[in-house]
Amino acid sequence: MKTVGYLAASCAAGLALGAGTSLTAGAAAAAVPAATGTTAARQQHRAPAPIGRGRVLTNADNGHSVTVRPGETVTVRLTGHRNRGVTFSWGAPRSGDVAVLRQTDGGTAPTGDATGRFRAGRRGTARISAQRTCRAGHGHVCPHVVVPWRVTVKVS
Repeated sequence: MKTVGYLAASCAAGLALGAGTSLTAGAAAAAVPAATGTTAARQQHRAPAPIGRGRVLTNADNGHSVTVRPGETVTVRLTGHRNRGVTFSWGAPRSGDVAVLRQTDGGTAPTGDATGRFRAGRRGTARISAQRTCRAGHGHVCPHVVVPWRVTVKVS
């Protein structure tokens, strides 16, 4: 029965997008089964943790705003999710303003995880963003949903 529910959610999401309507991030998350007992589920209840002279952002920080000082490091660690032949993968996080927040490294992993490290530059505000999409294994179907992740970083 669980498999039928996942397939129905996938089909409903695909039909909604194909019909010209859009899903919000909340509706998209409802169409995608949550990871229970995984690192992603544990991270959803954790506040941004300062490390040394910087800040670590995770899946749970979506939609938040943080303030850092010039020269500090912002590290993004997004956790992907695998379930029943599909992988919900994050794209590499990117800065919306490289003068305020310059990316120093980052990338993606086959597990669907993504990381990025940013150095705060001049004072101002920049947005870090990434997107989660689905990759289906052979014989499996993905919902046609893109889930955005965004954090606003104020350098002051």
